[in-house]
Amino acid sequence: MAKLLQRLASYRPFTAMVVGDFMLDQNVYGAAERLSPDAPVPILKASRREDAPGGAANVALCLGAMQGDVQCVGVVGDDPEAQILRAALQEAGCHIDGLIQDPDRPTTVKCSMIGLAQHRHPQKMFRLDTEASDPLSDDVVQRLIRFVESHVDEVDVVCLEDYDKGVCGAALCRAIIELCRAKGKPILVDPASIADYSKYRGATAITPNRSEAEQATGLDTPLEASQIHNAGLATKLLMELDLDAVVVTLDRHGALLEERGGDPVLVPTTARSVYDVSGAGDVVFAALAGAIANGFDWPDAVAFANAAAGLEVEVFGVQPIPFVRVQREILAQNRTLKGKVRSFDELLIELRVHREAGHRIVLTNGCFDVIHAGHLLYLREAKKLGDVLVVGVNADEQVRALKGAGRPVFGESERLEILGEFESIDYLTVFDEPTAHELIRRIKPDVYVKGGDYQPQDIVEYELLKEMNIAVDVLAHRPGLGSTEVIQRFADAAHRRGVVASPPN
Repeated sequence: MAKLLQRLASYRPFTAMVVGDFMLDQNVYGAAERLSPDAPVPILKASRREDAPGGAANVALCLGAMQGDVQCVGVVGDDPEAQILRAALQEAGCHIDGLIQDPDRPTTVKCSMIGLAQHRHPQKMFRLDTEASDPLSDDVVQRLIRFVESHVDEVDVVCLEDYDKGVCGAALCRAIIELCRAKGKPILVDPASIADYSKYRGATAITPNRSEAEQATGLDTPLEASQIHNAGLATKLLMELDLDAVVVTLDRHGALLEERGGDPVLVPTTARSVYDVSGAGDVVFAALAGAIANGFDWPDAVAFANAAAGLEVEVFGVQPIPFVRVQREILAQNRTLKGKVRSFDELLIELRVHREAGHRIVLTNGCFDVIHAGHLLYLREAKKLGDVLVVGVNADEQVRALKGAGRPVFGESERLEILGEFESIDYLTVFDEPTAHELIRRIKPDVYVKGGDYQPQDIVEYELLKEMNIAVDVLAHRPGLGSTEVIQRFADAAHRRGVVASPPN
């Protein structure tokens, strides 16, 4: 978990290409409260219709939610549905110049009729599919290959999304896989539910669910599939298709990962009280692609994807899951995150979530040795300058170097425990450097606060703050409320009582 948190802290936006079967999902809602007078069939009185990208188009949206800049490559018809699909993808920020128009086939549309009877919950009545699953013409295949060739250098990862609707034929798949291998680009395959996976040979990884893997391998399906059975599926696919990795998704049980030269590993997921698997496979695929584009190893990539899928099954219908929500979920799963103390990596992840929410980050730092009322007032004022207050606390060795022998009076664990009770503080982190330069560079606060009776330009880190365009605020110390003054008062009181005491420097 610690390694995954470190990877999340350095996660960056990426570029992706999605090649496959782009579809339009339509939901027609209405009341279904009577039967037809001429046949015993329910009548749907339509009241509204919703259009949404589906198939490979939904994967593109999920990649966008994972901070991907997405290039779409596929085929649409010359019809109004193609215009709706293009507009929806473009509105979501996807690039659609790779969607080739083929007037000889319709845009694939999945239209679900959803009825509401007697004011109860909606129920899908039936689905109407408009599609052509015959192979693409040679001309269209070559146009798609040429487009991929001209844009593959611009992307970090390629995703092949196959629904067996004719786009991902053997010629196209093999050409794109060979091209990606030659260019050193990872290519992930979400396979169709078919018996022959030979067209995917040589891909980086493949992500079938258990039933798809059973169909492709021809292995018997036990009533209760065991880990041994699932491992057999992964091993056979890995060897026969010359892959780097196989990820067999197992619904609520997580995923089984096997890498080339490694042993099968079950990567579990968190149990959910609400369970709707719609769209979970697309979210897993997109999350894996985002993780691999960011240099995650396969175990961390699968753990990241499982966390994303867990969030997807908690919502009804198909909804892309934003990256920051996955970050937050993984943080919540990390049981070490108690109280306010964070490592740098943990802190950076949580601050990213705050920034996505538009929160203003305030940073201050200090020794905070012999904590007193002056600290309380200072930190309370600092918190008023923003929404989130982060306090960097000098490690013991740095306090000793700054304050001299006998300091700190209280070790860092004790100082952190006391500061953790301050209502004004949101996060605490310990730093080992003699100045706050590295602390500022990594946290990148909106406001930096120091306490003292001097001008902002007198702060040691002022030039860095100016360079990073970070606002600076100096809060004056209250007279007589510095740590050194407080310690001297203790020493004076001890002397008056006849106790020999030498105050620390």
